[in-house]
Amino acid sequence: MFNRRLGIIDLSKKKTFIKQTPDSLKKLFLGGRGLNSYYLYKMIKPGIDPLSPDNVLIFGTGFLTGTLVPNSSRFNVSAKSPETGILGDSNCGGYFAAELRYAGFDRLIILGKAKKPTYLYVTDGTIEIKDANDYWGMDTTEVQQTLRKDLGQVEAAVCGVAGENLVRFACVRTGVKNAAGRCGLGAVMGSKHLKAVVARGKQGIEITHPEMMLETVEQLKEYIMNSKVSSILGTVGTPFLYEVSNTLGAIRTKNSQLNAWSESLNADVVETFVDKMIGCSSCIIHCRHRNKLGGEGPEYTALGLLGANLGIEDTAHVIELNNMCNELGLDISSSGTILGWAFELYERGIIDKKITGEELHFGDFELVKRLLYKISRREDFGDILAESTRNVKRFGKASEDYLIAVKGLPQSDPHDVRYIKAFALGIATSSRGADHLRSRPTLEIFLRLPQEVRDRIYGKGVPGDPTSYKGKEKTVYFSDNIFAAIDSLGICKFICHGFNSPHFVDYTWMKKLIHCTSGWQFKEKDIQEIGKRVIDIERMFNNREGVSRKDDTLPKRYFDDPMPLKIAKGHHIDRKEFDSLLTRYYKLRGWDNDGQVKQERIKELEALT
Repeated sequence: MFNRRLGIIDLSKKKTFIKQTPDSLKKLFLGGRGLNSYYLYKMIKPGIDPLSPDNVLIFGTGFLTGTLVPNSSRFNVSAKSPETGILGDSNCGGYFAAELRYAGFDRLIILGKAKKPTYLYVTDGTIEIKDANDYWGMDTTEVQQTLRKDLGQVEAAVCGVAGENLVRFACVRTGVKNAAGRCGLGAVMGSKHLKAVVARGKQGIEITHPEMMLETVEQLKEYIMNSKVSSILGTVGTPFLYEVSNTLGAIRTKNSQLNAWSESLNADVVETFVDKMIGCSSCIIHCRHRNKLGGEGPEYTALGLLGANLGIEDTAHVIELNNMCNELGLDISSSGTILGWAFELYERGIIDKKITGEELHFGDFELVKRLLYKISRREDFGDILAESTRNVKRFGKASEDYLIAVKGLPQSDPHDVRYIKAFALGIATSSRGADHLRSRPTLEIFLRLPQEVRDRIYGKGVPGDPTSYKGKEKTVYFSDNIFAAIDSLGICKFICHGFNSPHFVDYTWMKKLIHCTSGWQFKEKDIQEIGKRVIDIERMFNNREGVSRKDDTLPKRYFDDPMPLKIAKGHHIDRKEFDSLLTRYYKLRGWDNDGQVKQERIKELEALT
């Protein structure tokens, strides 16, 4: 059957339960991010400590994960975030998710806390809770290699030393590079004494219309590979975005004091450090680099946040820092943002050597290496930095003026959003904080779309000028919905309509793929409604934790400091215009003027299941 099981694991009681997810629930949320968010809302009581046994950790595959659908490798890891205290959710690729489905499971819900280091072994319909004492203390690559040596050709999602030590921005890793990076979910694994989730399976995924699926998949592959963007991503990967953003003068530099940096981080330079391009399970793009320094990457995010944002321009140094974060199990986005913040605070005299123990300066590669290592072990000043944005209380109120974060989450996007207003609204309203993969309208960066194409994607009234506030609530609203749907299907955003291309997988393609797989007859508007439902239930979770309009804002610097360089020079976010844009966005979403999901909508969603 296409249906896969739901595993519930209580680590405190050393018990496992195996259930089925009702089709009625899948029709409402599909899978992946959608079902994960639903279960978080249902199972987590408001106000719990994210690092306590009361937190719920979920690994959930997408509705299409593990099928023949191109780029359907994705899964979501979800919990209450120890970094932000609100919804924590992160999307990841690689081979683990497909293997979990082949082992017979769509989703694992992990409760409680083990008394000692533990890992889960999932294989062909069974779940075992096993001793991980021998693996505790290993970096992310070492533990995966050792698990394979001990268990055979398994796939694993693991936390590194940073997760074991409860670093609030520790990530979950699988493979050499793939990370569920955001929101500190590696620390949730560490708090539960869970070192790894290991999967090995031989069960195929039986679908309803196999011949129709084969035909549809071949058509989709041809459609995707005819795109210029696919060719670029397959040749140089995401680093091509660095040069685009840097040319505009929209790359976060030295904690956003500047907005342009060195050409040494352009894609053609990065390419000299690349052995080959590789991909995830079922991928036809192959956007990932295997680098010559012993790892994978860097992505555009690493170039921006471990390079420009820290004042480092040596390409090899940035790649080494990228590899180091991956091995330690640290989120690259939070690592680069928190270090950049600390460096500026030191240079401004807001913190000093009494706190830091040494001088902090931008551009010091060896300093960054030391601090990343110390953060992962919670040693010296690293123990303080491991607390992420919570250090506002320690460093003082003045420090908050220089923090590039929203809702406690350091900004993941290397892009300086002061120039592109839709980006600004997107990071302000994202359900997990300052994040670009929830609603980032990438088309605003590098494509001047014909107005008729823009109207077809976003609706009428959205001008092509990225610096305009007019209609940009429609841009973000569209992106919110379709990205929530694609995350719930388990498909990579790189082939999602509206992310890197005005083409690719839209609601029509989604409808076809869902039908081939399950036989269900969805309309395009039904899938759009699923996206809206996911956005609303995530907002309901956050509202319950105290999030409201006051939190849908931006770093002070984005409002008060005009950008100093290049094409973007002089641009900033106007407070009055932004406030009006936010009001229009709330109206589109159907929320009240304080950003609360209305009671009738809450009752509607709670009554659905």
